[in-house]
Amino acid sequence: MQPKFKPQKFQQTKLKYLTAYSNEVQMQVQRMLEQKKLAQYLLNKYPITHEISNDKALRTYVMSLKNQYLKKSAPLSQIKYDDKIHIINNALGLHTYVSRVQGNKLKSKHEIRIGSLFKKAPEAFLAMIVVHELAHLKEKDHNKAFYKLCMSMLPDYHQLELDLRIYLTQLEELGGIYS
Repeated sequence: MQPKFKPQKFQQTKLKYLTAYSNEVQMQVQRMLEQKKLAQYLLNKYPITHEISNDKALRTYVMSLKNQYLKKSAPLSQIKYDDKIHIINNALGLHTYVSRVQGNKLKSKHEIRIGSLFKKAPEAFLAMIVVHELAHLKEKDHNKAFYKLCMSMLPDYHQLELDLRIYLTQLEELGGIYS
């Protein structure tokens, strides 16, 4: 008796960071992933990382962008890198807003936390995440006004977001490329 041969279907890697993009974009990234060319693509566009490696430097960086584009927005009480963001919240950065009643006044605090994986990343990716979190000071939801604000601070915001998602795919599937 001959064993039944069952042809196996090709298992496409799930591109979870790129699900909102067109099938064409996903197929291009899938091909680069299979050929192990994602790192080459990223290194050609973003060859070096930034030097913003501690919370103090991050605060200076974020505040310079905030003061340049969002002078009249709410103050930020805390800005820091956070080791737990990517793992727990499945996010890259967080903007938190806390309101407390103090006497007869309502006090609010805004915080920005950036995933620690951005300590060793190109500055363009850090800028994209910071701009995203700063935009939440004015627009809470990811709506048209939110993305318009992101684009006014960082004109190539959408391309950077795509490249960042490609970078996350590289990290998850093939490992880091920046040491």
